[in-house]
Amino acid sequence: MDDLSQKIVLVTGAGRGAGRAVAEAFAARGATVAANDISPINLDVVAENAATSGGRIKTYVGDVAKKVAVQSLINQVTDDWGRIDALVNSAAVEPASPLLDMDEWDWHRVLDVNLTGAFLMLQSAGRVMRQQGGGIIVNLVPLAGRESLPDRGAYLASKMGLVALTRQAALELGAFGIRVHAVGTGLESVATVPAVEMDVAAAVLSLCCGDSAHLNGQIINIA
Repeated sequence: MDDLSQKIVLVTGAGRGAGRAVAEAFAARGATVAANDISPINLDVVAENAATSGGRIKTYVGDVAKKVAVQSLINQVTDDWGRIDALVNSAAVEPASPLLDMDEWDWHRVLDVNLTGAFLMLQSAGRVMRQQGGGIIVNLVPLAGRESLPDRGAYLASKMGLVALTRQAALELGAFGIRVHAVGTGLESVATVPAVEMDVAAAVLSLCCGDSAHLNGQIINIA
């Protein structure tokens, strides 16, 4: 297993769900985790869990849909730790509404957080990684476009856009030693969500370890 004790990993949407599972998995493996979420309450739980297990997690509150907030987040993380070795984009919102009834604000907010937020994070962290000579970016998506979701038109559109963004970023950023992947989080019943999230965390960890150093642009589905 790779030694992650010197790695700095930034995880957005780390306050709940798969983002929390990923953040805690990296901390358990010895990495220093910069955990971002829009909710300080959720982040407090993540920090407490890490402290209990001996992991290193520092929390950063901010809205990734806002460019100024993203730039501030990246500056804070690099000021604190000096580099960003891996970025995991997990921040997402998911209002349920049929397309014919959807409020325009909900549509814009979903795309702003789920797609534009991932782009802003990828761009800002990618510039840091380019300067330091490389890095890894993993975007979390639902089943990489294999299934539709009832009343989740905006959410599905944003995440499928993220699949395309992942492929394009892998193509463009590979020249700078930056590998970009996506891991599909799937659509599961509430009873099976924790197990699925741990599978996601394991897949993300695998993509960020040395055995996967030759891979770029992978789209991995967790069924």
